[in-house]
Amino acid sequence: MEIVEIAGTELLARTRSALGLPTTATGHIDEQLIAALLRRAAGTLCPCSASTLVSAVADSLDCLSPEPASLSAAIETVLEKLVVGGDLLELHQVTTDDAAAKGTWLFAAPPAFISRAASGSAFLIGVASDDSAPIPDSLKARIRYEGCVRVIAQDAGHDLAEELREHGLVELSEQSWLKLPKVEPATAFRDRMERLLREQPPSGDVPDLQILDGARDPAFYRGRWMRPRKESGCFVARRPQAYGAPIWGFALLASGELARFLDFPLKSSKWRGCDLAWHLQMAIDHCRGAPQRYRKHAVTDGVIFDFFSPLPLWAERRLALIGRAADRSQSLLSYFVTNREVQTEERFLHDRLWLSPSADADKET
Repeated sequence: MEIVEIAGTELLARTRSALGLPTTATGHIDEQLIAALLRRAAGTLCPCSASTLVSAVADSLDCLSPEPASLSAAIETVLEKLVVGGDLLELHQVTTDDAAAKGTWLFAAPPAFISRAASGSAFLIGVASDDSAPIPDSLKARIRYEGCVRVIAQDAGHDLAEELREHGLVELSEQSWLKLPKVEPATAFRDRMERLLREQPPSGDVPDLQILDGARDPAFYRGRWMRPRKESGCFVARRPQAYGAPIWGFALLASGELARFLDFPLKSSKWRGCDLAWHLQMAIDHCRGAPQRYRKHAVTDGVIFDFFSPLPLWAERRLALIGRAADRSQSLLSYFVTNREVQTEERFLHDRLWLSPSADADKET
């Protein structure tokens, strides 16, 4: 048997082909490829920790990335997007009989789809253990890859939803997939969380506590995090734990000293701790008269919304379902929405997230 040497770019091209991805002229390791590799790894390794999946994919791409130092960070970013999109589930989202299951474990979601009402196309989620998508080649050829998202366009004369159901995919309603919280005024949400916080028992000292300073510019999310000094009041916070990522929560401070702490997620919550924390900070900012803002600018056939702070999972899912992720423009997140959906989505941002447009919200590009 003859052993033939091939270039790294050719190996990446063959990998893309094996995963059913479109070819690229550059041969770069992009979001599409990383997402597909993570899904394939999840089909074999899950349930497991996020670090296990990241390491598996990073090892498979070893020596193929021109920037190996940043590869793990890129994989972690894509992994988070797969959790947001619903391809991977966290422990609180599943039922398991495994008593050893850890809170940091990820589970592969079963293959499913959500119909896009406006276009009739289908938003694919989930992981098959032995394939990227358990559907025939005729349907795979119609998959459109939008970063980490997979969409199948409606074909005239065919019932796409029925075809997918016939091949074993579960159809999820938009409501059940999004798991939207109830609509309520920002003041009611903030007051309810403050009441729960004040009902907690007194806390001891927590070293390395981080709080999100509401007085700092909402447009610079990372710059809002700080160690307590002499602050008093209620703050979205994170406290360290012996193992794993810091725990999200709500902290009551008195002259910089921690008095009480409410852990997120709440026991009855459907959402991640970070989702509840980010949503609560939006309410707090709105109530103090300095709401978090979004920017929008017109492009061909639609509008791009730019966001400067993280969005709860259910809000990102809605934007991904209604529109699609877009290249960021000096923002933390950006989403494209078609013209016919713009007014509806702006009402969603105002009513559900209490966001306001920035002064240059309607600039043209």
